[in-house]
Amino acid sequence: MKNNTKIIVFVAVAVFIVAALFYFGGRNKTSAPAGASAADPMHANAEQNTSLAFLNGLMGKQSPPFSLADRNGNTYSSDSLRGKNVILFFSEGLMCYPACWNQIVALAKDDRFRTADTVVLTVLVDAKEDWQKAIDKMPELAQATVVFDTGAAVSNKFNMLGMPSSMHPGSLPGHTFVLMDKGGIVRYVLDDPQMGIRNDQLAAEVAKLK
Repeated sequence: MKNNTKIIVFVAVAVFIVAALFYFGGRNKTSAPAGASAADPMHANAEQNTSLAFLNGLMGKQSPPFSLADRNGNTYSSDSLRGKNVILFFSEGLMCYPACWNQIVALAKDDRFRTADTVVLTVLVDAKEDWQKAIDKMPELAQATVVFDTGAAVSNKFNMLGMPSSMHPGSLPGHTFVLMDKGGIVRYVLDDPQMGIRNDQLAAEVAKLK
């Protein structure tokens, strides 16, 4: 009888120890890591909020300085564009077919933006050699003034790689507009995760600057 009691007590203690190890071990495995990863939704939302706050904070201020070249080597800079209203469309580019491509073409064909005092630049992180593939597929893209952001240097200055519209955060912009007046002051910003055609909104904002 005494031996049976010892066995029961031993088994009970063993079960308790195993259960405790399982419980506390499981808690340690599921606890939050010391540093949140970019894949963590809460971290991603924080990055997006920071980027949006930065974008909205540009309103009424001088834009970050930039210098960008098209595939023909023509350079467009914040200094050389003084005296013109400037729309920068930060786009995902090659990987965003057809939404971004349609917006690029729509801007290029819209007479409201084809004036002496307004310039529309589509900013891409893609290599200029690769962009020819897009033109081959949609020849109308050749009408647009597309400039290439080598190493995403300008996109980083404008904090474009963390916007809600970016489908590849950290590496590519998404679908974001920045409008500057003739003095280089930011007058309108729009990040568009829906990736629609926003010509009417942009034209209305440009009209306010005349």
